[in-house]
Amino acid sequence: MLAAARQLSTRSLAGRALSKPSTLVKPVVNSLYQKPAVLIPRRGLNDVAHSEKETIVKLLYNIGSRKEVEQYLRHFSSVESQKFAVIKVGGAVLTDELETLASALTFLNRVGLYPIVLHGAGPQMNKLLEDAGVEPQYEEGIRITDPKTLAIARKVFMAENLKLVEALERHGTRARPIPGGVFVADYLDKEKYGYVGQITGVNKDMIESSIRAGALPILTSLAETPEGQILNVNADVAAAELATVLEPLKIVFLNEKNGLYHGVTGKRIEVINLDEEYEDLLKEPWVRYGTKLKIKQCKELLDGLPRSSSVAIISAGHLHKELFTDSGAGTLIRRGHKLFKYGSLDQVDPDKIRRIMEAEDPSVKSGEQSVASYLRELQGKKDISIYTDEPGQVLAVVTRDSSDASKPAVLEKLLASKTAVLNNVPDNLWNTIRKEHPVLSWRVDAKQAEGTMDRSWHFERADGSLRNASDGSTMFFYGIQDSDKVKQTLDGFGTTQKRAYSTWTGARRTMMPQRRGYSTNASAGVKKVGLIGARGYTGKELINIINNHPGLELSHVSSRELEGKPLEGYTKADLTYVNLKPNALKEQEHVDAWVLALPNGVCTPFVHQVEKDVANGDSRDKVLLDLSADYRFDDSWTYGLPEFNRKNLVGATRISNPGCYATGAQMSLRPLLPFLDAQSAPTVFGVSGYSGAGTKPSPKNDPAVLKDNLLPYALTGHIHEREVSHQLGTKIGFIPHVASWFQGIALTVNVPLAKPMTSRDIQAAFADYYQDEKLVHVLDQGEPYVRDNAGKHFVRIGGFAVHPEGRRAVITTTIDNLLKGAATQAVQNLNLALGYDEYAGIPIE
Repeated sequence: MLAAARQLSTRSLAGRALSKPSTLVKPVVNSLYQKPAVLIPRRGLNDVAHSEKETIVKLLYNIGSRKEVEQYLRHFSSVESQKFAVIKVGGAVLTDELETLASALTFLNRVGLYPIVLHGAGPQMNKLLEDAGVEPQYEEGIRITDPKTLAIARKVFMAENLKLVEALERHGTRARPIPGGVFVADYLDKEKYGYVGQITGVNKDMIESSIRAGALPILTSLAETPEGQILNVNADVAAAELATVLEPLKIVFLNEKNGLYHGVTGKRIEVINLDEEYEDLLKEPWVRYGTKLKIKQCKELLDGLPRSSSVAIISAGHLHKELFTDSGAGTLIRRGHKLFKYGSLDQVDPDKIRRIMEAEDPSVKSGEQSVASYLRELQGKKDISIYTDEPGQVLAVVTRDSSDASKPAVLEKLLASKTAVLNNVPDNLWNTIRKEHPVLSWRVDAKQAEGTMDRSWHFERADGSLRNASDGSTMFFYGIQDSDKVKQTLDGFGTTQKRAYSTWTGARRTMMPQRRGYSTNASAGVKKVGLIGARGYTGKELINIINNHPGLELSHVSSRELEGKPLEGYTKADLTYVNLKPNALKEQEHVDAWVLALPNGVCTPFVHQVEKDVANGDSRDKVLLDLSADYRFDDSWTYGLPEFNRKNLVGATRISNPGCYATGAQMSLRPLLPFLDAQSAPTVFGVSGYSGAGTKPSPKNDPAVLKDNLLPYALTGHIHEREVSHQLGTKIGFIPHVASWFQGIALTVNVPLAKPMTSRDIQAAFADYYQDEKLVHVLDQGEPYVRDNAGKHFVRIGGFAVHPEGRRAVITTTIDNLLKGAATQAVQNLNLALGYDEYAGIPIE
């Protein structure tokens, strides 16, 4: 679509989806548009455009999950080009954030989207009026426009319009200046306001022509009377009129503040559902002046548009995150879907239930159950709550056992269309259900878990769960505080089937990133951890962290060499080292997780025995966390690097902890993956303290050998070289060394780049990528030192040097091999798997 609409040269851009495009996208874009154009055959243009789009879509994965990005991209691409978005740009944005704006719009265009841009010029106009000695006059908030003011307005709008068009074209994005001819208007009140217009019509032809030619239409808010007189119109008003005619999915108001803010808490308002909140919101004493006016304007606008339309108030730098992630970044205003609750089947339109079940219910679509048979089942139930929305895009059915009030309510049915999910209707419905049902259980079968609300959606909202190994279904619950009642509830699930349990968290599980408008409140119960292989350095560090953890407790410490000796330094209980064999694990029913801190190739008998015990029904399933490399290449296990795989670690039962070098190397490379030279592999030069060589005596951990020495080893084919290449999906070279210090790793990473970049570009990429990560510290300048990172739980990244030609960057990273490279990361993974806060027990600096 993009290639057919515009011509491309070889000067194409792989932009980015980071939150500060002005610091990275602008220099990258400008550096790529300095070569002469080269003619490319039409087929070649299509290939270039397709490759370019694929690259930029991958960049979007930096700000959201693949599923989020792809579903929003499909959503936006499902309508005609002019119905994607109307973006209103304030004059201050053109002055202060021009390059950021141009980068953001370029990015959208590169994935085949054509936002319609309408800009104001208020601050620029005020400046010129002041220079001309004209004092701005306002009446009821409307600028009085006399002939002199109108002449200045026309001059300002023409200049600012051309400025934005030229900025876009510097970025390689075709844009068409349309300073007039779109809006038809009459005088609002000539005697009172002068040359101020009230829009009476919108000419779409110029906009559609621009898009057909492959150019972004850049509009001003100037209007004309049928006789040709130019009139001044407020840009917000013009944007609203344009949206009313085009009915876009998104109306975006760009401002510098990145949204609306709560007048009491000072926090940004993430979402406003007008149908549910409008009247109460206007009663709030802090909702006044500009905030009140903006909310009223948005309601008036959205009331005349389809429910799929929404308004976003956002800054230019966060536009991508707002458009392509569930969590968003600014303030989202939408009508929402008014929810209805019915106390019996007779009160609800059965056709509405039938439509959504036939469209979204896996059991109905597969023919396992008919709508009629399900409705007959509901007829026989007395205590029932049926929830749906006005257009019939969500359905929830909650039942209660009227003979036993102590039993939790049961969510029998929860269905939602893709459109409802994109508009967060299920989240609003869920909030209503939680208010009315403080204790709830529900079952999600295997087919349903792959639908519009996958299993992770349910994990976010549950305190605990049980998985049925025989059919892949999962039982979820929340609000049950008593452990006996938890057991009673779970025992009622699949009583005739062989079961596989997941542990009860005692609290709602958390997921990152969350959908906007929903927050979790996690507390935690006590979980028992058995440590097999406790003699090594990593085992000792793990014991220290668990000793200070608010919920985890050690149940066993197993070591063949230390069997019978007391465990020192652990204060939660008196433990003695044991020597557990694989066939003894099934007897330890109270253990929630086993940590296998064993050498490579040793843990497999333990894993196989646990799998066998679970399959035979001799043991409930438990979390297995392997610190060795045995399962890092097994895709049936979850790779435990939370910064890159957090979502999949929630509730995981088989986790492979990454290697220490592999963790540091991936941290050093992942933000630059979109910019790598496909023809040259990055090289990682690593130096570790001798604790990384383990406790078994060898030259690599002999201080006498290492004194005044640096010992290279495994010069090719090191397992961490294969691990990093496997996880990043691109080949890397790795050269490890051992040094004379005990603990800590230094990595110097050479990165060939596809296009020229600057040191500032590189640093910005890392700062943006890791901005919310508590255990990753990105330096503003300079290189990190091993001695400053030893004993610390975080990674420190710096250097960011770039060769004068701009095609090679060097990153320097330090990490403690025993902590974030092993034990700290293991605790992060246990926390996510068992339902704690990810950083519970880990000192945050």
